[in-house]
Amino acid sequence: MNLDKRLFQYLKATRKEFVLTVLFAGLAAVAVIEQARSLSLLIDGSFLQHKTLSLLLSGLLFFVLITLARFVSQWLSETFAATMATRLKFTIRQQLTEHLNRVSPTLIDLERSGEMSHVVTNGIEALDAYFRSYLPQLFKSALIPILILIFVFPLDLLSGFVFLLTAPVIPVFMILIGQLAKEATQKQWKTLSSMSAFLLDVIEGLTTLKILNRSKALVQRIERVSESFRQATMRVLRIAFLSALVLEMAATISTAIIAVEIGLRLLYAKMAFVDAFFILILAPEFYQPMRLLGSSFHAGMEGFEAAQRMFRLFELPVQGTSVASTGQASSSKALAVKGHFVFRDVRVRYPQSERWALDGVSFELLAGKKNVLIGKSGAGKSTVFNLLLKFLQPESGSILVDGQPLTEIDPQQWYRTVSWVPQKPYLFHDTIEQNILLGNPQASRAQLREACRKAHLHAFIEQLPQGYDTIIGEQGARLSGGQAQRLALARAFLKDTPIVLLDEPTSNLDPELDAEILEILQDFADDKTQILIAHRLSTVKSADLIIALDAGRVADAGTYRQLTQPGRFLGRLTDSAGGVA
Repeated sequence: MNLDKRLFQYLKATRKEFVLTVLFAGLAAVAVIEQARSLSLLIDGSFLQHKTLSLLLSGLLFFVLITLARFVSQWLSETFAATMATRLKFTIRQQLTEHLNRVSPTLIDLERSGEMSHVVTNGIEALDAYFRSYLPQLFKSALIPILILIFVFPLDLLSGFVFLLTAPVIPVFMILIGQLAKEATQKQWKTLSSMSAFLLDVIEGLTTLKILNRSKALVQRIERVSESFRQATMRVLRIAFLSALVLEMAATISTAIIAVEIGLRLLYAKMAFVDAFFILILAPEFYQPMRLLGSSFHAGMEGFEAAQRMFRLFELPVQGTSVASTGQASSSKALAVKGHFVFRDVRVRYPQSERWALDGVSFELLAGKKNVLIGKSGAGKSTVFNLLLKFLQPESGSILVDGQPLTEIDPQQWYRTVSWVPQKPYLFHDTIEQNILLGNPQASRAQLREACRKAHLHAFIEQLPQGYDTIIGEQGARLSGGQAQRLALARAFLKDTPIVLLDEPTSNLDPELDAEILEILQDFADDKTQILIAHRLSTVKSADLIIALDAGRVADAGTYRQLTQPGRFLGRLTDSAGGVA
């Protein structure tokens, strides 16, 4: 029946609107009953008892008033339902967004961004039909027939029992068809989610596809994905139309049975006309809520399926403090740390993976020195960074910072103590100045320019027509790879933290830019603890300490001179490209 107790929990926040929705629906049902009674009395008095207009005037006035009351009650019921749905969608979207902001970026990266965007936008929007139509109609389908039976049974037991026996026919058909519709809707939702994720990936990689002359090759694949979604949608529509036909037929046949049994008894004078006409008018109204439930069942099913995916996102474990809030002004200050890290038998693995990303690693990182992590792809270097950034927590073992367990440090304080320069820094569609100020929003203009000078970026910016006010485009579309990397380094200089994490700062750069970035790194103060992931010997040579990782374990550790000795890690490598992995 598309019921989920987790969705019902949200109704507590809008209990008033929900109660009023059902209450006015009940009042509308009472108005329908009184409308039917008034109409039957008017027709009986006019055609059979031959009453004059003056005698029927009060009855006509009551009929008009009760009709008006019916439509006002229905309008209020629908209005409160719409208000309830709007508030619930806003609440759910806000809670989901806040939850995702607190989830580790590492876990977020495991999800497809297009599918997540689809859930947060269209998925939550699909809950509108569930809260506005389906849930209220579910209660109306139970309340309104019961109210009608309360009025019918005292008048005519036979008609009451016919109503009672034929009422389950519609829900039975709805359940039988509903299972088939559920499977079709699940497939449609999965197809739509996959298509959303696929199209977003294509759009984000369109520039690369153009460069590689592969954009046209995707046309046929996009056509196949679109055709698959079209077929899934048509399958759902076929089932919806079939169920509508079956429900209409069931309601029509049930109403016909009532009409026949009433007509036969009326023909043989076994029943009064007023009672017969009253019950006959109520017959379609008795089955109408269940027919509408069948229609709203299909409307709310998409929202129900979207909710299942939404709740899976809510199940993602959260960090102690929102990552999004760490770049903002806060009363908490950066920790007074030197940056001496000790890993003790640390084990960690990613969700949905059986392989240990780090399998019992133990090593030290020197405070105020340049520490470099090397190893093949998948050796565990990025996992070490994720642990240092508190994006992951070790399943066993411990990480100490100047003797203090990293897990006991408040995340907000920690993020103000660490600067992180990722391999592909994210740049926003804003000015150069605003992108750099993300590192320290309270920095002065002089501090900003000094950071840019250290990053060898100031001269380039001054040559631009709009200088620091130049818009760089989404993800730095108007900057080269080296310029984007220097901008990220300028953020780190501006933030001025005791610990600096650099994830392959010279990757994908030519030798000239590589040398320039290495020169920039020398401008970090001598008391800064630098931790780098490196793939090039040029980066490794100047390191104070090198940690070599292999398959989640420490393969070797030492200085460049030590590791290049025969039999040591670098000495065993024969990389003709001059790399270390």
